[in-house]
Amino acid sequence: MSSVQSQSPHRRVRVFLVDDHELVRRGLRDLLSTAPDLDVVGEAATVGEARVQIAATAPDVAVLDVRLADGNGVELCRDVRAENPAIHCLMLTSYADDDALLAAVLAGASGFVLKQILGHNLIDAVRTVGHGGSLLDAKSTSALLAKLRQGEPTDPIAQLTAQEREVFQLIGEGLTNRQIADRMFLAEKTIKNYVSRILSKLDMQRRTQVAVLATELRGREH
Repeated sequence: MSSVQSQSPHRRVRVFLVDDHELVRRGLRDLLSTAPDLDVVGEAATVGEARVQIAATAPDVAVLDVRLADGNGVELCRDVRAENPAIHCLMLTSYADDDALLAAVLAGASGFVLKQILGHNLIDAVRTVGHGGSLLDAKSTSALLAKLRQGEPTDPIAQLTAQEREVFQLIGEGLTNRQIADRMFLAEKTIKNYVSRILSKLDMQRRTQVAVLATELRGREH
């Protein structure tokens, strides 16, 4: 990636690790510490700890486990990116999952790798993401989006109320329930109820599907 190389490839990359298994974090720290240009500046076992410590350390890259004991690494990625877009996220998971990949893309992650990845490849991945590059394959990501869009009705949101449409659009912008509640001056519980009704009306099971549809409809308007 020439664009990555042009951004001072010798600049040191600050890395933060988030995984709920201590041995995994220790293994990642030991591995990344073998690279002369990578500095592990912190680690956390939970979403709660990570939010506070990532904000405090402002790393170049946050390596996030997709599934954490107290939450979701993808949601954490979305929050981290919303707070500080300069922080890039690399998602780490134990198995390939199209839904998780799509959710990571929508959350603004720069990469998605399996824990079975070879050590030197993980170092390269962290380095690439740290210098502003992306590990996401545009072709496969587009195919994934197209797959989820199959069977859309012509005007899928016609049945939504005005309030539900606003929530729908904000989900498409990547906002969390808490952020939507703040934007609309409503209680977070109220927003959760809106999201549940939107899922029901659109015959969807996952918030990710709502976000994909909202993004697609917004693209048609331009």
